[in-house]
Amino acid sequence: MSGLDWTALMRAGMQGLRLRPEAFWRLTPAELRLLLGQGGGSAPLNRAGLNALMSAWPDEKRGESDDGS
Repeated sequence: MSGLDWTALMRAGMQGLRLRPEAFWRLTPAELRLLLGQGGGSAPLNRAGLNALMSAWPDEKRGESDDGS
């Protein structure tokens, strides 16, 4: 077929990542590579990176409340 080691990929996805089979088979190859730490060529997002993103892109605009005021 395509030369992929499906046994190793399924083991990594279902045993290593604990994905259910239906979730594993819905992944694109790019998503699977990313989950396995092989995509993008950069380090996975850490807490400091997440905090920086949350600060730059907050869920609410500053000064905005739930009642719209």
